[in-house]
Amino acid sequence: MAQWLVYSEKFSNSTPREQYLIIASGLVAIIFILYNLFLETPIQRIEQLNKQVVQTQQSNKNTQNSIQVLEQGLSEDPNIALRKQLLQYQAKLGGIDKRLLTLTSDLIDPIQMRYALIKLLKLQKGVKLLSFKVLPASAVTQNKANNAADKTTTAKAGAIKAQSPQLRLYRHGINIKLQGQYFQLKDYLTQLENLSWTFFWQAFDYQLKAYPVSELEIEIYSLSTAQEFIGV
Repeated sequence: MAQWLVYSEKFSNSTPREQYLIIASGLVAIIFILYNLFLETPIQRIEQLNKQVVQTQQSNKNTQNSIQVLEQGLSEDPNIALRKQLLQYQAKLGGIDKRLLTLTSDLIDPIQMRYALIKLLKLQKGVKLLSFKVLPASAVTQNKANNAADKTTTAKAGAIKAQSPQLRLYRHGINIKLQGQYFQLKDYLTQLENLSWTFFWQAFDYQLKAYPVSELEIEIYSLSTAQEFIGV
């Protein structure tokens, strides 16, 4: 306590310019701590997931190209060996779609994400919701419909028409703006991190308005196979 009084007296005796520099340094330190606590690890997870999605998309594209080549050959000269190889590629394509689903299995559903955020606001005292925006869904992966088999002219080739699943992955984002004291906002973010679901941080903006009141704007998103965002 005595040491605090000493620092307080030194701060009071310092010039306004020195006081401004001290406050600015404190804000920079707070932002640096918040970044290390809440953004560094999620950003690494985002980069890792995006890398896996790109690799899977490329593998998916290569497999679809191979299927089209095989189906073209099947329409010209169908035979058992070619049909067998075609089915193998279709099975491989289905496995790729399953891998994409696995990547999203631990992610929070966009519907659940909205409910969870609203529930946390009710539990966290002192945190006020200033705005809540649902961002438009954007496609992360796109599969072209496999129509080449429709051109098959033989009955046998038509019987093995490709039935590969057409999986699409969509990104659903939410932008929320909160108001509260530093530790109240910190506790709210901690509760978000402790949710049993996984989601990703896209943007983070902390501003000290009128001490001790601050404003925090965050943008988070999840991935889903559903394009529509059904909220409350």
